[in-house]
Amino acid sequence: MNEKTLSFPKMSLLGLQHLFAMFGATILVPLLTGLDVQVTLIAMGVGTLLFHLCSKGKVPGFLGSSFAILAGIRLITDPVGGIFAIEGWNVLTYGMAADAVAALRNEHIRSVLPYATGAILCTAGVYLVVALLVKVIGVKKFMTFLPPVVTAPTVILIGTMLAPFAISQSSENILLAAITLAIIIIASTWGKGMAKITSILLGICGAYIIALILNAAGMTNANGSDIIVFTNLSDAGIVGVPEFMLPRFHWLAIVIMIPFAIATVAEHVGDMVALSNITGNDFVEEPGLHRTLLGDGLASAFSGLIGGPGNTTYGENVGVVALTKVFNPRVIQIGAVYAIALGFSPIVAAVIRSIPDSIIGGASFMLYGMIAAVGIRNLVESRVDVSKTKNMTIIAVMLIMGIGMRFVSPAIMFNFGDTAVPIDRLGLAIAVVLGVVLNAVLPSEKDELSEVSMPLAPPVVEEEK
Repeated sequence: MNEKTLSFPKMSLLGLQHLFAMFGATILVPLLTGLDVQVTLIAMGVGTLLFHLCSKGKVPGFLGSSFAILAGIRLITDPVGGIFAIEGWNVLTYGMAADAVAALRNEHIRSVLPYATGAILCTAGVYLVVALLVKVIGVKKFMTFLPPVVTAPTVILIGTMLAPFAISQSSENILLAAITLAIIIIASTWGKGMAKITSILLGICGAYIIALILNAAGMTNANGSDIIVFTNLSDAGIVGVPEFMLPRFHWLAIVIMIPFAIATVAEHVGDMVALSNITGNDFVEEPGLHRTLLGDGLASAFSGLIGGPGNTTYGENVGVVALTKVFNPRVIQIGAVYAIALGFSPIVAAVIRSIPDSIIGGASFMLYGMIAAVGIRNLVESRVDVSKTKNMTIIAVMLIMGIGMRFVSPAIMFNFGDTAVPIDRLGLAIAVVLGVVLNAVLPSEKDELSEVSMPLAPPVVEEEK
């Protein structure tokens, strides 16, 4: 297929395929956090166009909701473990009906979500700082400050920190969660073409159909609640403006979000290298990594400004590029316009909101585990030699600090002026700082490649061609 001779209808169809590739994972983030689905789709579409503007329209990248930022949102909004946690939650909710507890939880999350989106807006500054560093000192020199031996454990920690949320959501209806997970595994393992690429979407849709059948048959969740609740579906119009949310700012929320932004920067670098290898164009040099980072940062800033999640370049769409061999950025831009159009459809958002938590939990099993697995893959592909004392020390300290801090008593506080913060909520931030410091001060052996090597592109699986 000669992509230069593609007609507009064919490009439109290929753009729709890119939308489907990012859709399942992208809408999962607002479902997990309480953010608005319509706003999220608009933010991702506009963000992708901003990214293409900054990268001179040369890079076939699609931006979607970041799962790294998801963990940061949880640490800010969760009524039990968040920085605005409700004191005595277990006592307050003791004896309450499940529906009442869920309503109270959702009300709390809605009240503090603006602080999360405000933090997302501010951490876009991380992208801008990194872009400036890359421009001034060069890519190779920059990677010595943030090598895979630091970024890979950060990604692993993000996945493991999200694990309890997957378990919690799945427990409402274990059967539906198991069905969702089974469909995703089957589609991603034995599926071909689009079935493989959209395995998450297939798992959610397939389990949703089964949930509709079970709900119609009168079955309920384990706690007696309805499997599916259609809220305001009949009142939802085909076209409508979503509820945009202005950000609010709290310094602690911003501090907590910074390590997650660093993780998405590392992911961005890996995706740019992957796209370069797939297309045969060195996007790291032209238009330049500093430009693509700038585009990603501006996209996240716009998303936080209107009430959306953080952005990141999507590996799913990198896979579509590898599969189709169509490298024309215009196709991606058409897909971004589709996302914006869907963002102005309330009925689409209402249907998505009716998806049971247990189905989302089943999908989260795979997604959260994949985040941790990607971190492990980065260690392997970047050829980090864990037999080296320096590397082993950095990884060991980061993993134990990041995971172990979650089990420290919330009564132990860090005092920042007039603000006291439970130390158990700062595990990832402390782990990342320690990783960067240890990498800077510990001596390196001459044959240690991981300190300067760029992340390698994921291999193209032959059976997907």
